[in-house]
Amino acid sequence: MNSFHTRLGAEVAAALRDRRPVVALESTIVSHGLPRPDNLRVAREIEQAVRAAGAVPATIGMVGGQLVVGLDDAELTRLASVDGVSKLSVRDLAIAAADGADGATTVAATSAVAAAAGIGVFATGGLGGVHREAATTFDESADLGTLARTPIAVVCAGVKSILDVGATLERLETLGVAVVGYRTRRFPGFYLTDAGFDLDWSVDSPEQVADVLAARDAHGVHGGGLIVANPLPADEQLDPALHDRTLAEGLALLERDGVTGKAVTPYLLAHFHSATEGASLAVNVRIILRNADLAARIAVAAAGRAAA
Repeated sequence: MNSFHTRLGAEVAAALRDRRPVVALESTIVSHGLPRPDNLRVAREIEQAVRAAGAVPATIGMVGGQLVVGLDDAELTRLASVDGVSKLSVRDLAIAAADGADGATTVAATSAVAAAAGIGVFATGGLGGVHREAATTFDESADLGTLARTPIAVVCAGVKSILDVGATLERLETLGVAVVGYRTRRFPGFYLTDAGFDLDWSVDSPEQVADVLAARDAHGVHGGGLIVANPLPADEQLDPALHDRTLAEGLALLERDGVTGKAVTPYLLAHFHSATEGASLAVNVRIILRNADLAARIAVAAAGRAAA
């Protein structure tokens, strides 16, 4: 008989018990988002970035059908190295657990599992969102619906620029998901510093984000998540002309090859990696390391505020 309970890693369990700062991390970037062997090295660097800023990393994934909040290094290595690791959104978790699968959690699944475990801050690269041509395909990431009902702060570099950014922002507004720019009033576009859309709100420090979270808790009106949009500095973004050219080529290839549904994002990201000769991968790594650092500083500020 399988045991379906979620297991907390020892370090994460101790940190949560002692009310120390913890940052959730996804595992899809490890198994599906980065090529081998870079994926394991970067996964360890992400965890180290969280530690260096004073928080405990909690990488979330499924090993042999058991959800783990705080994968140890052997489990992280397993998800980074073996073939057949399933990509798990929220709807897939119970099925994969019953099947005894190895699985990597998406933004949606990581958010839901982290919040259920009592973790309030999550760092990722870029969110999923509304896909281009969604008016006819109805293709929209489960990230949006999950964040509408999950009280967690997600530090990200906006949504992936391969998506319909404007439509995604409209959906976030409709779903009641708050969005603040970190030291900006412009929404970032993952590889790009500026996706071309204004934001109503911005914050200038981790302490301000902690104040927002405290105000939400004090009001008792939790609603959904809080997106902290953390743009790359302009001199660290992917060259915009190269980005636009690569995206146009990728969209044409999508149509040619008939790629649809959840295969679209990994297909386009792989095209970016190939067509930019690794430049997009380097940008992707900078994004997640910066977000891990900021998320950890927010978690530290929130924990300090709660203890005061």
